[in-house]
Amino acid sequence: MSHAPQTSRFHRKALASVAVATLVATGALGAAFVQPSTPALAQALPQSPITAPDHPPGSFAPVVNKVKAGVVSVKVKLKDDASDDEDAGPSAQTVPPQLREFFRRFGENGAPGMPRQRHGGGGGGAAQGSGFFITPDGYVVTNNHVVSNAKSVEVTLDDGRTLDAKVIGTDPKTDLALLKVTEGGSYPYVKLSHGAPQVGDWVVAIGNPFGLGGTVTAGIVSARGRDIGAGPYDDFLQIDAPINKGNSGGPTFNVNGEVVGVNTAIASPSGGNVGLAFAIPSETVQAVVDQLRADGKVARGYLGLQIQPVTKDIAESLGLDSARGALVNSAQDGTPAAKAGLKSGDVVLAVNGDPVNDARELSRRIAAMKPGTKVELAYLRGTKRDAAQVTLGTLPNDTKVASQTERSRGGDSQPRLGLGLAPADAVGAGREGVAVVSVDPDGPAAAKGIQEGDVILDVGGQPVSSLSDVASRIRAAESDGRKAVLMRIKNDKGTRFVAIGLQSKNG
Repeated sequence: MSHAPQTSRFHRKALASVAVATLVATGALGAAFVQPSTPALAQALPQSPITAPDHPPGSFAPVVNKVKAGVVSVKVKLKDDASDDEDAGPSAQTVPPQLREFFRRFGENGAPGMPRQRHGGGGGGAAQGSGFFITPDGYVVTNNHVVSNAKSVEVTLDDGRTLDAKVIGTDPKTDLALLKVTEGGSYPYVKLSHGAPQVGDWVVAIGNPFGLGGTVTAGIVSARGRDIGAGPYDDFLQIDAPINKGNSGGPTFNVNGEVVGVNTAIASPSGGNVGLAFAIPSETVQAVVDQLRADGKVARGYLGLQIQPVTKDIAESLGLDSARGALVNSAQDGTPAAKAGLKSGDVVLAVNGDPVNDARELSRRIAAMKPGTKVELAYLRGTKRDAAQVTLGTLPNDTKVASQTERSRGGDSQPRLGLGLAPADAVGAGREGVAVVSVDPDGPAAAKGIQEGDVILDVGGQPVSSLSDVASRIRAAESDGRKAVLMRIKNDKGTRFVAIGLQSKNG
């Protein structure tokens, strides 16, 4: 069996013993034992709002009968080279690097970084997952990690028919894929929901766990907007319906029989469901599938900004009333954002009038728009609020996630920086800024991750070239009543903003 993309950014203490299990099974299943559920527990659950004649109150049978014919099992024969390469797998090249160690440590046979099961005589491995028809002419949605490296694909319908299918397109960044059965006909299909579910809503999942097709489980939406580290545009629904290996690509329905999510990953200590399952929301699925069907690929909007979150310290240094928006590290030359006049130090607060809560939200919202779309960005520059009209470009294929997380330990808030500084040009560190030549390990700058060899370019939004420049900018921030001073730091990894607290005067 193999594993689907896993989560990696949970709090380590809370999940120290939790490995992330995937949902796709490969090769022979062997003996699989499923513990029966306890009827008393099922009877104790609150009744669902589903009612219909001939069914007891609380039954999910009406919605299941309505949609189950549109759900399929997806079986994949993998390319020979995918099974022989120890680092290959359904998504070895598309899973973020930080997740691959989880696959190597906890993956079962067939997971990225693990050997493949072989079919007798034919070479190559096999994988299987779930999917669902979205049109009567045979288009099927599933996960990218189910069908990547596919040599051939088959789908098995609820009525037992097995049909060949081809891959129309894939999108590794959201882990979605679109298939189409090659045999003409009219197929039962399900519809994507146009509205997002609420936390607490009932949901029903149908899929192919452990190769047992047509399995139904139920639960509620337990959270929305989850970022689990699986990709740059994470925005998962978290559901507590039991989801297991083989459910990858399968649908989760609301009580009206509309697909609200595509099951993708679980968090589990054993590979089985423990109540933490993650699904791609239907609005993301719709946007991606529309492009895959039309073009076979996904083109995303592009600003050309390097951004980072606005922390509490940074918000205080900028005079913001709360930590919100996306702080611009740099606007790359020649990109749409640079042409529109955005600069380092700006804070993007809204897109088309809708507030931006954080940097990741800005990335997701821009990426969800098509290239050529015109958007209005509201931003803060110093103490002045302004707006820019931007025509989005196309996200380059090799562009990495344009967001960074400030790694700081906090703590010391003294205005004494604990740094030895020298003009950058005097020590061969370039023509701009002030170079860090020594760092007090117990000082506030060290606590914020500033290291020897870094170059301070700006302090308080103003360029600096000498020690006196740095000191005067700090005094100006204190005079303005700021609790922190914002610095723009450059090193061999790029530029970032760091806010150093100014609350204490005793140092």
